[in-house]
Amino acid sequence: MNFTASNVPTHDQLRAAPKVVLHEHLDGGLRPQTLIEIADAIGHTLPTTDPKALADWFYDAANSGTLERYLETFAHTVAVMQTADHCYRIAAEAAQDLAADGVVYAELRYAPEQQLLGGMSLSEVVEATLAGFEAGERLAADFGHRIKVRTLLCGMRHTDRALEIAKLAVEFRDKGVVGFDIAGGEIGNPPERHLEAFEFLRRESMQFTIHAGESVGVESIWGAVNVCGASRIGHGIKIMEDIKFGTTDQLGRVAEYLRDRRIALEVAPSSNLQTGGAGSIATHPINELYRLGFNVTVNNDNRLMSRTHTSREFALLVENFGWDWSDVRRCTENAMEAAFLHYPDRVAILDEVIRPAYAALESVHPE
Repeated sequence: MNFTASNVPTHDQLRAAPKVVLHEHLDGGLRPQTLIEIADAIGHTLPTTDPKALADWFYDAANSGTLERYLETFAHTVAVMQTADHCYRIAAEAAQDLAADGVVYAELRYAPEQQLLGGMSLSEVVEATLAGFEAGERLAADFGHRIKVRTLLCGMRHTDRALEIAKLAVEFRDKGVVGFDIAGGEIGNPPERHLEAFEFLRRESMQFTIHAGESVGVESIWGAVNVCGASRIGHGIKIMEDIKFGTTDQLGRVAEYLRDRRIALEVAPSSNLQTGGAGSIATHPINELYRLGFNVTVNNDNRLMSRTHTSREFALLVENFGWDWSDVRRCTENAMEAAFLHYPDRVAILDEVIRPAYAALESVHPE
């Protein structure tokens, strides 16, 4: 990092810069007004029907400091994602909202098994959501914001449907689904519990990431990578427990393996504060991990619960750690290179969109 006044991006400049999101939950990014309208239509009771007050409620409720309490807020968002029309609308709006923030590629994840209460099948959930993303891409382009959205399907780690959802992901590969994940409470639900699903995905050459090291320590990350074979880790900030800091920083075997294998860490700073991963942005481990050469990417996790967006996440890192354009560019390129999109498509976005834009930004704001 080379921190000078001339090359420190502002929030508005960050918003205009191309960005990549690898870790975002569809059911964690609804517009409050949309949530209110659908809840009213289906008879679901919300804490409030005022959009600003509802947004405040989600943010405050998610600030409990534990992942378990944080996850309880999803009861309201999942409740309004039970019909094809509603899935379509929510997906289309998510694509537009990310595009308006300058995101040019996004992988949004969700758990189809949670969206069956209205009578849809698993396949119908996926079909409606993929159609919504396509519509959102078109509508965003009409406003001059180009984005490509792809999907990860999640199995819930506390249920026994991971293999079924993994097979669903393979069924929809090359139709918009590019990978798989397990989500939900990490404590008491190690990734190895779903090893059969991950072995199936490896046999089918399907890529996957695993939530690990968010609220459980290094053993969760070890299981996700060394046992299950994840090529990316959702959050992963507990890897700090495997690093001894001093005159010479010493990485333990798991940390060293993650760094050397370039396994991408899908870090979501604001979300991590809410679930107890750090006490403040200033003490968040992302900067140390980045400094030590880990393959760090910057993500939202849940825009509604964290009241955030990608530009804001980068702005927080600029303000607290003195990140400049080169750091924003590097993390953006890290994310694009680690995406589950086919290699030629990744290269095209890097060479045609991301690198030219940052070359222009860095020439305007030289070090």
